[in-house]
Amino acid sequence: MQCRKILLSVIIPFITTTFVFAQSEALKVVVNNLAYYKQKNDLKYLSAAKKSADSLIITKSDTADLEKNTYRALVNSSILYIDSLNKLNQPATLLAETSTLVDKLSAYKKAYEYQAELDYAKRCLANVYIRKGFEFTSNSDFTNARQSFENARKYAPNFKQINDYIAFSNNKAGNLVDAAKYYSNLLAVDSTRSEYIETASSIYKSLGDTTKALEILQKGRKLLPNDRFLLLDEANIYNNQKNYKALEPLISPLLDINANNADIAFVAATCYDHLNKYDKAESLYLRTIELNGSAYDPVFNLGLLYLKQSATQQGSGGQEDLGRAIQWLEKACEISPNNVQGLKVLQLVYAKTNNKDQLDKVNNKLKQITN
Repeated sequence: MQCRKILLSVIIPFITTTFVFAQSEALKVVVNNLAYYKQKNDLKYLSAAKKSADSLIITKSDTADLEKNTYRALVNSSILYIDSLNKLNQPATLLAETSTLVDKLSAYKKAYEYQAELDYAKRCLANVYIRKGFEFTSNSDFTNARQSFENARKYAPNFKQINDYIAFSNNKAGNLVDAAKYYSNLLAVDSTRSEYIETASSIYKSLGDTTKALEILQKGRKLLPNDRFLLLDEANIYNNQKNYKALEPLISPLLDINANNADIAFVAATCYDHLNKYDKAESLYLRTIELNGSAYDPVFNLGLLYLKQSATQQGSGGQEDLGRAIQWLEKACEISPNNVQGLKVLQLVYAKTNNKDQLDKVNNKLKQITN
């Protein structure tokens, strides 16, 4: 994620034009220093503005003065936003103190009289919290990053991107339930962001809620039918569930965009195999073996496929399939000589064909492995 800033209103015009005639002399010093900063872009004027604003709060009644404290909040939030490197050496507590002050002022009955100033202060604070959130993120401190982004959202509730940052931080921090909730909310607003869909699906799968993950992927694929990652994600779920009926419609588009992927070809072959569509399964097993000749499973599965076909064929057709089955099962055994499952299938085949020599070898091999 890259740091983004909320667009801020310009501070100086509304201060100088709206309040200059109503202000006390002390407040005019604050405003003038802000105006000087605007003209000269020199942080010393912000420092002077803060000293003047702080000097206004002396008595107990000053601490309850809405106007004086509004200017303090305005100056402090400006410094926090503008002086990101803290060249003015402000205390680390300034952000929390200013946030508390802005919250307190916003609760005043007459806060509406200073709405522009308070809105500006809130936008400054939102920017600062977002900036700190990204700093925490870059240091992999996702718990504090999430808290910073949540603070930012309080001051800029209409800046929807903050919800993205909160969801991201929750996910990285391992708060999967909260992350899922935020991503679901994000999808309700923008269902065409593939990264939202992928992440939400992944989180729900981590939580064991495959139904919700599928619901999100299916909705996403209707909006983004050409997204290969969403297609693969949905196909993986069906494959893991062994739901081959649901997987079948996805096979063709999967193969179209993964023509030379042995794993995809194997998944497709297995799908057709379980659906008893042996011609398609045979072709795809052979394609898988062509792409990856050292893999055991496609070779073994192809041998099993021919063995199943031999049981349903009559006459020479059945014998040919049985011969093919033996050929591929033996090849599988060469790839993985100690695979018990493969040896047991060969044991059955050799017994069926009365091949005593090979049967004895397999029996001895199984004894060595299992004893």
